[in-house]
Amino acid sequence: MKEIFIRSLSGLFYILLLLLSLKFQVALIILFYIFGMVCLLELNRLINLKSFIPYIIFTILYFVFGYWQLLLNSTMGLDEATQILMVISIFVNLFLIKDLFSQKVIPLFSSKRFIITTFYLSSSFIFLILIANYFNEFNPNILLGLFILIWTNDTFAFLIGKNFGKQKLFEKISPKKTVEGFLGGLFFSCVASYFITTFTAVLNFTNWLFLGIIISVFGTLGDLVESKLKRQAGVKDSGAIMPGHGGLLDRLDSIIFAAPFIYLFLRVLQYVS
Repeated sequence: MKEIFIRSLSGLFYILLLLLSLKFQVALIILFYIFGMVCLLELNRLINLKSFIPYIIFTILYFVFGYWQLLLNSTMGLDEATQILMVISIFVNLFLIKDLFSQKVIPLFSSKRFIITTFYLSSSFIFLILIANYFNEFNPNILLGLFILIWTNDTFAFLIGKNFGKQKLFEKISPKKTVEGFLGGLFFSCVASYFITTFTAVLNFTNWLFLGIIISVFGTLGDLVESKLKRQAGVKDSGAIMPGHGGLLDRLDSIIFAAPFIYLFLRVLQYVS
């Protein structure tokens, strides 16, 4: 009973902190920078990277892309630089998916560790901030909707998988995940898309429906990638900063992995609309 209480209290604090930060752009930028540094610390432990360079790279990238216009007094080059970062990040994530399915362990040679910390994790927090500034103005409703989709997917994937799951999704990496749980999370994410559309006027139902599918598919893959890294490191959780939940990376792994794909979808949507 005590463990459930601690877990609930820890989760509630995390959600309230996130919701409050969505009210103010500066607060969100600061919070995601702190989240990024904590997740980077946890990831470095998982891949056994003992270097300060990833923290420096993350700080530079985060504030350069976040304050490009203020630093250069112009947006010239920002769009091109963002697209290059997006393409590289997506390719790195696709290679991690390949490693997930084709390798017994994810190869972690020296240069790949820096590639992972930069284009798997650091860039994702940049895309989350850019998503919150969709249409070039601060609009946190999209980011809030994405987190609701993540929470819906995770909750119903767990409930349906636990009660009805029989066929394992990826037993060698995550024995508790099932095909039924994945499909249940996907279905209820699509249902949640309707309600998000009803209460926000940013995107239409079709767009939120596609975002629900992207979140479910790439969020699950991101969870599996992190699970594989934890299995290689021989640990259950990425950290212990959230009592009852583990590390912050354990809570954000889905949105981190899905972020560049979400940003790509929103860019295409903006281009065709």
